Amino acid sequence: MPSSSKAASNSKNDFSQGSIIKNILGLALPMTLAQLINVLYNIVDRIYIGRIPGHATMALTGLGLCLPIISMVIAFANLFGMGGAPLCSIERGRGNDEEAEAIMGNSFIMMILCGLALTVLGLIFKRPMLYLFGASDATIPYADSYVTIYLLGSVFVMVGLGMNSFINSQGFGRIGMLTVLLGAVSNIILDPIFIFVLGLGVQGAAWATIISQGLSALWIVRFLTGDQTILKLQKRAFRLKKQRVMDIIGLGLSGFTMSITNCSVQIMYNASLARFGGDLYVGIMTVINSVREIISLPVNGITNSAQPVMGYNYGAGEYRRVKRAIVFMSAVSIVYTTIVWSLVHGFPEFFIRIFNQDADLVTAGIPAMQIYYFGFFMMSLQFAGQAVFVALGKSKNAVFFSIFRKVIIVIPLILILPNLFGLGTNGIFMAEPVSNFIGGIACFGTMLCTVWPELGKDV
Repeated sequence: MPSSSKAASNSKNDFSQGSIIKNILGLALPMTLAQLINVLYNIVDRIYIGRIPGHATMALTGLGLCLPIISMVIAFANLFGMGGAPLCSIERGRGNDEEAEAIMGNSFIMMILCGLALTVLGLIFKRPMLYLFGASDATIPYADSYVTIYLLGSVFVMVGLGMNSFINSQGFGRIGMLTVLLGAVSNIILDPIFIFVLGLGVQGAAWATIISQGLSALWIVRFLTGDQTILKLQKRAFRLKKQRVMDIIGLGLSGFTMSITNCSVQIMYNASLARFGGDLYVGIMTVINSVREIISLPVNGITNSAQPVMGYNYGAGEYRRVKRAIVFMSAVSIVYTTIVWSLVHGFPEFFIRIFNQDADLVTAGIPAMQIYYFGFFMMSLQFAGQAVFVALGKSKNAVFFSIFRKVIIVIPLILILPNLFGLGTNGIFMAEPVSNFIGGIACFGTMLCTVWPELGKDV
């Protein structure tokens, strides 16, 4: 890119200028739409699979058993994407574009290497893992069929999810949205063709997903090697430097830990629900996870879009603007999650029927949904506090609170509560709201006590 053109792009995406709210919202809309479209990769699969004639519930349950493995792949994408992108924002705020490009190049290579390793290891250990995750003889054929094909596309998933963070961190939210739009539209078109027309069932859903992810990955590489981008993906940035990689991993551990702990929680939920409620309740958990992916999108969008803005201003020494971003992001997150909680609590059947029409699943799923999402607004405090720690490069705090809520609170409660007072499956679902209250308050409160004073008194 010519120097004059690059300077113009930097000026256009200078987050230290103009309204901080406008800067965040300028990224929030396309980023949220991009995440919505990205979620469609898996959500559309579940909607179609939930309508396969004759064995929809078993097929949907089998797909739900694959979610921990899918989360593992996403975790490694987050490790290098969410680790490298904020560092790029900070270096770009300091005017050090060369180092920012090196961070992006090192992240890209690590995604490729880890994607290949996950494919090999996943294919070797898939069946033992699926049984560990709660699979039964009735559901294992569906789970095995889907995950085998999905693992073959791990590299595409890694690049498609991880590298899109580097597009968004430069302020190209619209391009980031178009990136996932390409893949999602392809998935929506291919799913019914592979599942129903070609009669491939869950295998068809997997093929549609990895082909679509492959298209997104190719689009991303094309943009980041083209003339429109500010930071360019080029060979000289591919040379791995130990300290740089460690810095990326150190900051990315937050997103990685969140995904891995989510994976661990999914495993515990499925295994415990299989024990206390059988395959039906594993299917209910699949629906609950699917609903969660949808309703969490806007709050994820606002917190993720605030990260590059906060990181850039933090790197530029504009601390008052960082504080304004924190206030706006937190307020919007709390208001939104309060509204969506009331909707899910009041109309649980509507959300369940999006994914499955089975009468038994709907009947048992209604109280399960209401318990699981109780006090969902407290989760916004976790989202907001986590976003601030990541944006400002405070990886230790971000990692700790990822572990604290899921590993220290949720997993023990999943094991303990169903055995108390005959709670059974209700006790398992209760673990989530309890952790939201404790974890949310702890994370947000710590952020206010540690980060806020560092940024000065004025807002």
